[in-house]
Amino acid sequence: MGRFLGENYLLRSVEAQEVFARIEGLPIVDAHNHVKAEQIATGRGWSDIWEVEGESDHYVWELMRRCGVAEEEITGNASNQEKWRAFARVVPLLAGNPLYEWLHLDLRRRFGITDLVEPDTADPIWKRSREALASPNMRPRSLLQQMGVEVLCTTDSPLSTLSWHEKLREELSSPKVLPTWRPDSILQIGRPEWKEFVVELGEKTGEDTEMFAGLLAAIEKTHKHFRSHGGVASDHGIDTPYGRPASMSEAEGIYQKAISERELTVEELRSFRSFLLEFFAELDAEAGWTMQLHIGAVRDYRDHLSETFGKDCGGDVASHMIEITDGLHNLLNVFDGKLEIVLYAMHPSHIYTLASIARAFPNVSVGSPWWFMDNPFHMRGQLLQVASVDLLSNYAGMVTDSRKIFSFQSRTEVFRRVLADVLGEMVAAGRVPIKVAIEIATRVAYLRPKALFFKKEM
Repeated sequence: MGRFLGENYLLRSVEAQEVFARIEGLPIVDAHNHVKAEQIATGRGWSDIWEVEGESDHYVWELMRRCGVAEEEITGNASNQEKWRAFARVVPLLAGNPLYEWLHLDLRRRFGITDLVEPDTADPIWKRSREALASPNMRPRSLLQQMGVEVLCTTDSPLSTLSWHEKLREELSSPKVLPTWRPDSILQIGRPEWKEFVVELGEKTGEDTEMFAGLLAAIEKTHKHFRSHGGVASDHGIDTPYGRPASMSEAEGIYQKAISERELTVEELRSFRSFLLEFFAELDAEAGWTMQLHIGAVRDYRDHLSETFGKDCGGDVASHMIEITDGLHNLLNVFDGKLEIVLYAMHPSHIYTLASIARAFPNVSVGSPWWFMDNPFHMRGQLLQVASVDLLSNYAGMVTDSRKIFSFQSRTEVFRRVLADVLGEMVAAGRVPIKVAIEIATRVAYLRPKALFFKKEM
């Protein structure tokens, strides 16, 4: 297999190799992922390699569909072994996509399996991995410790009781597992499921969410609940920054209109969502949290998937048609110097704008590439743009965005290798001394995200 995932994978110079050697073993701090606290708390493991790699991963589903695999063998009633065989059948076609590398890194780092995934190896890998998964070392807590995960933030609905986080705080000293407050459902005003969520929010908090004041009180209660359970950040997935907010009285009028199930105008939707986003930011600033904005996802774009299987089944796309500067202007100026804000982009054309914004606002940082940009090509481009326009040393660091515990190390390793390669190239070109390159790599890989998100926990 030659150099595939070899010792110098993604490291194209001796300088890059030297930088990577200094950051490879640093602890992992992960401020954004989709692992469930319940799985870590209960210690529930996995029975087979499909559960590990494919059962919860819409990246896998998308690419299997792209290669013509029947839905029965993806999310349907086929057995897990049949789904794994179907996946293995198309894995050779995925070369060049980061999923190909993550998958093989997972197998190497966690199972010691160096075989390529392909039709002929599907059953042997299935058998070896099932035997390995029976070991106590393959349980969530043990895996996180083996990978060097120091702290991670799950992504949680405001409706969550956080009971599993309570259990983890009592039982687990390492890694720290902290909840992240993600109130996206509250922003979906005007959609059919929104009122149902608002009613449940009122029931959970004991507030009358038929009234606007009751909604705000209920939101604040959930935020305080997360704060009392160790929360350090909020997270918000927005298709586009919303612009100037409604006033309090305007927002109340829009809310009462929505509660009465009357149709809202596009401008009413935008101004109400902007009002709420600034209200969220006020709560974050008061709590000393960091606010994360994931910008640019056009969700459930393929109607057939959303109509057949529901939300978040692999039909999301990216668009460059987003007005960022006007949309963020009010929020960033209101909270200038008052709140740490991390901006994540889903489209490469937005990185230059975000980097220039971060340069203008010391409390704003550019976050790591996510979704379609979570790959060596776009990581490299983003790091170079941030270094050229803003400060690479102020980059927010890596988040895994992973639904799979097994991928924490793989995704982090890819990022650290690309970071080392970018800095190694600067050293080789005479732009940066090796000592400074190692210092910046250490800061970006570990110290910066730790300070930005977890300073109160450390």
